[in-house]
Amino acid sequence: MSAFAAKLRQLRTQSGQALPVAPTKPSLSSDVLRLIQGRSRLQGVRQPLTSADRTVPGTEVSPGLFLTQAIVDWGRPTPMIDTTFARWEEPVAYHRLLHFDTETTGLAGGTGTRAWMIGAADWLDDGHFRLRQLTITRMGAETDMLRMFATWLRSDTVLVSYNGKSYDSPLLKTRYRLARLPCPLTGLGHLDLLHPVRRHWKGVWENCRLATAERELLGVIREDDLPGSEAPAAWLNYLRGGSAVNLRRVLTHNSQDLKSVAGFLLHLAALSR
Repeated sequence: MSAFAAKLRQLRTQSGQALPVAPTKPSLSSDVLRLIQGRSRLQGVRQPLTSADRTVPGTEVSPGLFLTQAIVDWGRPTPMIDTTFARWEEPVAYHRLLHFDTETTGLAGGTGTRAWMIGAADWLDDGHFRLRQLTITRMGAETDMLRMFATWLRSDTVLVSYNGKSYDSPLLKTRYRLARLPCPLTGLGHLDLLHPVRRHWKGVWENCRLATAERELLGVIREDDLPGSEAPAAWLNYLRGGSAVNLRRVLTHNSQDLKSVAGFLLHLAALSR
């Protein structure tokens, strides 16, 4: 500081005038600081790479829509299925039956839940069991999936499911409505096997879940099965670039669901004789 400046400072202090204050840099708010720090951390994190295993089984019938099909030996239905176990008066010809099951983005239902896989199975004229599954690998493929599933249904089709009246059917009806498509499920007969299973074995078994009915009625015990509750995560992980391993496990799980539903039907029909 020069002698002149020092003297001026002394005079102003003695006169009671405020001394000039050196300007300071404006301080940043705590919110802005947290935002900057958060961005710095994110910039230091490498984005995950797309998995090398992206193979989805089946044929891509339209962009993002895959169809898988298998024909197996699974039960031998009689020409007419006795449905008195479901309190139906008239028997149903086996070729009218379509067993179906969905895999969805959540278990709560509602308009925010969508089906990303629809599995369906029926018996062919030669007695073989045909399994078909539609899987979408992008959101925009849902409408094509719904259109193709509709072609598998006829006006006299009888749907067969396990808890499908309460979950799968209402969910699909909602998806058809949101897609502005005619709903092919409306007016169809529906055998929901959960209800007759409960009437026969509630209080006898620990519960009437599908896995319990499989074990008790069909002797099926699944090994390395991906639980249905993990199916939403398997699909969402794939959409984000993850591995297709669990996606393929969901297809296997869905396929067994369809076979089990058909097995329940034959078992219950035999009880009615």
